Amino acid sequence: MEKPSIYLSIVSPVYQSEILVDELVARLCSNLASITDQFEIILIEDGGRDGSWEKIVENCSKDKRIKGIQLSRNFGQHSAIAAGLEAAAGEWIVVMDCDLQDRPEEIGSLYRKAKEGYDIVLAQRVKRRDTKHKQIFSNFFYRVLSFLSGIKYDSTIANFGIYHQKVIDPLLQIQSTVQYFPTMVNWVGFKKATIPVEHAERPGGKSSYNFRKKCSLALNIMLAYSDKPLKLIVIFGISISLMAFMFAIFIAYKALQGTISVLGYSSLIISVSFFSGVIISILGVLGLYIGKIFQSIKAKPTYLIRKKVNE
Repeated sequence: MEKPSIYLSIVSPVYQSEILVDELVARLCSNLASITDQFEIILIEDGGRDGSWEKIVENCSKDKRIKGIQLSRNFGQHSAIAAGLEAAAGEWIVVMDCDLQDRPEEIGSLYRKAKEGYDIVLAQRVKRRDTKHKQIFSNFFYRVLSFLSGIKYDSTIANFGIYHQKVIDPLLQIQSTVQYFPTMVNWVGFKKATIPVEHAERPGGKSSYNFRKKCSLALNIMLAYSDKPLKLIVIFGISISLMAFMFAIFIAYKALQGTISVLGYSSLIISVSFFSGVIISILGVLGLYIGKIFQSIKAKPTYLIRKKVNE
């Protein structure tokens, strides 16, 4: 198989990060030069409202190794990553955020570990430089997500890592309306390692991932990659049936003792109210799954590209 002319590709989604693009490109070029001069930097602008795209175009005009992709609207970080991976031509591909909390200086360490015989090397943020409440929320988010999705997630590991092209090729074949890069990487397998890296403070701007977006992402991942909620519903239904059976025995016993003055009233109201809630909840979960199936059948693309520079 002919070796690609591009040896190392950097894929970084950009959203509302105009003030960080210049520094990101400068630090990447400086650090990648020590690995190879056959590299490309792919910046995917994800429909932001600031001047990020103009900054990307400006950097592309200075260096043909820098490539820009502008999506038609905001499709989300993981869809933007997919767009970058589709365009990447390197034998090795690095995925990283644009906020410089993923330090370009760590790419060399990831590459050296990969050359020991690993197809995937993930960056483990041993000491996160986020606010305390964000770290607590992140740990809680990943614990709940692990439980509901049936997939174990490590809150210290995100997208930052280096991946061989043979990992990316099957990953791009996954047909899912929900794009979540870490889950897709776990699914494809291959030989994997992690190394500790320094996590930097964000030099400017703020994260676009708020509580609402994370909850929405968790729900989508759960519905797209796991049937555990359906199993939990079955367990819940069996538990309710057992409780109802035990309650029926208790009511029968009290009736035989003559301690119930008006037979059937309280048990009827409680049963109707309780089981109505249970049925509505079950139908709601089933409806969510059917909705995801409906979205998949329509086979809409997960992103649309508006412009490309230096393709």
